[in-house]
Amino acid sequence: MDTWQRRTLLYVVGLAGVILVFSLAYDYGMSAFENDPREFLHSLQVVVETFTTTGFGSDAPWTSNRMRLLIIVMDITGVVLIFLALPVLLFPLFEEAMETEAPNRVERDLVDHVVICHFTPRGETLVTELETWDVDYVVVEPDRDRADDLYDEGYHVINADPQSVEGLEHSRLASARALVADASDQVNTSIVLTAREVDESVRTVSVVEEPDRAKYHDLAGADAVLSPRGLLGESLAGKVTTGVSATLGDDFVIGEDFDIAELPIHRGSDLVGTTLAESGIREETGVNVIGAWFRGDFVSPPAPDAELGASTVLLVSGTASQLESLKAKTLSDVRGFRRGETVVVGYGEVGQTIASGLETAGVPYTVLDRTEMDGVDVVGDATEPDDLRAVGVDDARTVILALSEDTDTEFATLVIRDLNPDVEIIARAEETENVQKMYRAGADYVLSLATVSGRMLASTILEDEDVISMDQQVEIVRTDAGSLAGETLGEADVRSKTGCTVVAVERNGDVLTDLGPGVEVRYGDKLVIAGTDAGVNRFTSLYN
Repeated sequence: MDTWQRRTLLYVVGLAGVILVFSLAYDYGMSAFENDPREFLHSLQVVVETFTTTGFGSDAPWTSNRMRLLIIVMDITGVVLIFLALPVLLFPLFEEAMETEAPNRVERDLVDHVVICHFTPRGETLVTELETWDVDYVVVEPDRDRADDLYDEGYHVINADPQSVEGLEHSRLASARALVADASDQVNTSIVLTAREVDESVRTVSVVEEPDRAKYHDLAGADAVLSPRGLLGESLAGKVTTGVSATLGDDFVIGEDFDIAELPIHRGSDLVGTTLAESGIREETGVNVIGAWFRGDFVSPPAPDAELGASTVLLVSGTASQLESLKAKTLSDVRGFRRGETVVVGYGEVGQTIASGLETAGVPYTVLDRTEMDGVDVVGDATEPDDLRAVGVDDARTVILALSEDTDTEFATLVIRDLNPDVEIIARAEETENVQKMYRAGADYVLSLATVSGRMLASTILEDEDVISMDQQVEIVRTDAGSLAGETLGEADVRSKTGCTVVAVERNGDVLTDLGPGVEVRYGDKLVIAGTDAGVNRFTSLYN
C-alpha cells in the first residue's frame, strides 16, 4: 500500500469515527437539552448534512446554549475535515492520474535502431546526432523517475533494467543496429554480457571511464571501447601543438590539396577587434570562412559585421598554403607560435594525455596538480594565486585547465586571468551547460567532455555514413545533390535557408572547391556541406 492509499484509508476511518461521535452527541443533546428526541439515523443525517452543507437546518433553531455550541463545533469540524482535506487527498490523486509514465517496453516495430543503456549528458549529444540522420533510438533507463522525466521531455525511453535479458528484449535489441553501454565500467561490462546473451550479432559500443579497464570491456565482448577523456586531452593539446587543426579524417578526403580546419584567434593577433568584413581574410588568404565560434556559440555563416575576438575560433576551408597563410594572421605578433611556457593544470587522465601530446610535439610545459606524482612539477591548488605563480602562470603563454570539477575550473580561470591578462586559457568542461560560464570567467577556448564523447559515440555508430563530427558543434557531411540538382548555389541560397555551407562539389571524379554563386549543381553530384546539427537536419529535410 503506497503513501496516498494509506493516508486516504486513515482519513476515511477517522472521518467515519468523528461523524459517529457527533451523531451520538447530537442524538443525546436533542433528548437531554431540547426535549425533542430523534431517531439515531435522523441524527446521523443532520451531522452529514452539516459536514457537507447540503441540507443544514432541518432541526433549527435550537433553544439550548449547549446544542448551539455543539452545532458550532460541528460546523467548524465539518469544514476542516471535508474542505481543507481536499488539497491533501484529492489533488494528489488528480495529479497522479495526469502524470505520464514511461513504458516498460517498445510497443512499435523498430528496425536498425540504437539502444542506449542509461542516459548521460553525452547521450543527449548522441541522440541529437541520431535524429539528424533519422536513425531511431531507444533509451533503456532503469530509474523510474529519471525515465518518466525523459519521457515527458520527448525522448524515446523505456523503464527497464539493461542488465537483464528481459529489459534488453523489451528494447527490441535483436533488430537493433547497435547498443551503447554508457554507465559505470562495471555496469557497462554487465550490459555487454547481457546483450551477447540476447543477440550475439548485435554491435556493442562500451564507454570506459578508466582506460586500464578497457581490456575487460573487450573480454566482455564489446565491439568498440571508447575512452572519451583521452580524446578530450588530445583535442585540448591540439590547440597548442598545431596551428591548423584539421577536422577531416583519413577516410574523408576532399581533393588532394583541400581541407577544412578550425583556427583559434590568439590574443594579440591583428584580427582581434576587427569585423569579419574588415579582416580581409578572404581577400588576403583566399580561404572561405564557413563558420565561427563566438564564446562557444557556433554561427554558420557568420555575419560580415561579426566582431572577431580572442575567444573566436574560425571554421575555414581552403588549400594547405591558404590555411597556413591564415594561421599566420591568427597568431600574436608579440608571441610567436610555440614560444613561451605552457602550463597544464590537473594531471588526471585528461592532463596526462595533454602532457603526452605536448611532449611529442616538442612544446615545453609545466604541470600543476594537488597530488605529488611522477610528471607533476608543482604540487598545489589551482585556485590559489601563490601556487599558480609557483608554476609560472605569470609568464606563461598558454594555460590548459584539465580539472574534473567545473566550479574549480571557473574559479581558476578568474584567478589566472587576474594574474596574467594576456595569457591564453584553454579549459575543459565536464558539463556542456557550464561552457558559457567559463567563457564569461575569461577562458579563450572551452571544450566539453559530454560533447566530445557524444560525438565520438555517434561517429562510431554511424560509421556507414559519410559524416565526421568535430569536437565542437558542427558536422562535415557528404550527401547527394537531391532536389538541388539543376539550381545554382546562388539560386538555392543554402546558407540562409539551412545555416549550412556547401564547401565542395564532387563531380565525375573531380572536386570543385572554388564555389561561387554561379556554380550549378548537377544530377549525380555529391555535395560536402558544413553546419550545426540542426542545420544539417534542415538541409537533409529540404533537399534529400
